[in-house]
Amino acid sequence: ARIFNAAVAQGVEVQELVEDADSISFCMSKGLAAPVGSVICGSKDFIDQARGIRKGLGGGMRQAGIIAAAGIVALETMVDRLQEDHTNARLLADGIADLPGVVLDPETIKTNIIYFDLNDAAIESADFLTVLAAKGIQFFDTGPRRFRMVTHNDISAEDVLYTIESFKSTLTTDSAP
Repeated sequence: ARIFNAAVAQGVEVQELVEDADSISFCMSKGLAAPVGSVICGSKDFIDQARGIRKGLGGGMRQAGIIAAAGIVALETMVDRLQEDHTNARLLADGIADLPGVVLDPETIKTNIIYFDLNDAAIESADFLTVLAAKGIQFFDTGPRRFRMVTHNDISAEDVLYTIESFKSTLTTDSAP
């Protein structure tokens, strides 16, 4: 699912990252924003074998052309725009890193995923998530006071700026949850 993000972040083609692999599978509905679907790549014999297994498990689909069309559009138009997701993630990281209680080194953000911690024991993770969800900001915790946020095609720079302001208002001592 993340091979295209990795390639964009490193400034290389996907082919360079997978040149030593015999096969690869990637999801079209993650960063590439297709509605559904995954692609499996490999030798003709490998693909023939995979098709046989898929068919045997009931994975055939008669109207797959519609889904394939969305996948083609995703591959042709969405890969280059992944850099926008990375830029937005870095903008978000830069914007929240110095807020009270946030532990985050923006230099660690290379793609569109941000992990950060809250070191303020007065703020409960569930309360923090609830307050921000009420402001339309959805993300989740991955452990005690550890959180994960992801930027994607549906998150604009304006959304990121709104999120930064929402974090600021939520984490100030007068209005903390």
